[in-house]
Amino acid sequence: MQTIKHALTGLAAFASLTFAAPAWADAITLDSNSIGDSFTVNFDGFSGGTSIDGLTSSATFTLTGITSTGYVFDYSVSNTTSGSLDSRVSSFAFDVDPGIVDASSTGAFSYSVLSSKYPNGIGTVDVCFKGGDSNSCGGNSGGVLTGDTGTGSLTLGFDAAPEAITISDFFVRYQSISGAGNITSASGAGTISSSSSSSSGGTPVPEPGMIGILGLGLAGLAFARRRPRRGTAHPATA
Repeated sequence: MQTIKHALTGLAAFASLTFAAPAWADAITLDSNSIGDSFTVNFDGFSGGTSIDGLTSSATFTLTGITSTGYVFDYSVSNTTSGSLDSRVSSFAFDVDPGIVDASSTGAFSYSVLSSKYPNGIGTVDVCFKGGDSNSCGGNSGGVLTGDTGTGSLTLGFDAAPEAITISDFFVRYQSISGAGNITSASGAGTISSSSSSSSGGTPVPEPGMIGILGLGLAGLAFARRRPRRGTAHPATA
């Protein structure tokens, strides 16, 4: 019994530490109550499965309105590449649920394409917004250079605007990279770092790895409770 009490105490302490340091989920749900709210996504950089230090960017999206067929956003994309590196953010992309039927944009990333393949093993993305005209999101001209910020607006179109949408799986494409050896292009994956939305997006969640460790601890506790006691029982005294 003492062993179980110790295990419970340890698990409680571990759980409090786990949930005290949340990570932001990389998906956000928006509806009519979210108009005027913003969320920011931070991107890393990688090529061929290798992370590239200093290759970073960020994007902030603000829901400005909902029409009968679409959700309208302002966006701001900053190329925060640092150190000895230079780059150009040529596009950004994400997935949308429910699925969109069209998309349009203005400003620094004024071209869009649906169901396009993204490089570096990412695969097909629902929508991509590009700095230049091309047949895909893999490579194009335009975009945002190191230290600069590009702004504009974008619209996600539906047959009829749903009550709520979920945006997830954020990516960017880097081109014109210098200072990273023979790597001249790369991709980046994004996580939501902050959100002013009152909807379910940006909700703090525990790290997946922490959930797994907590689960193993609970399984061990269950095993300990089932294990028969060792040694000889002592009869009760009269």
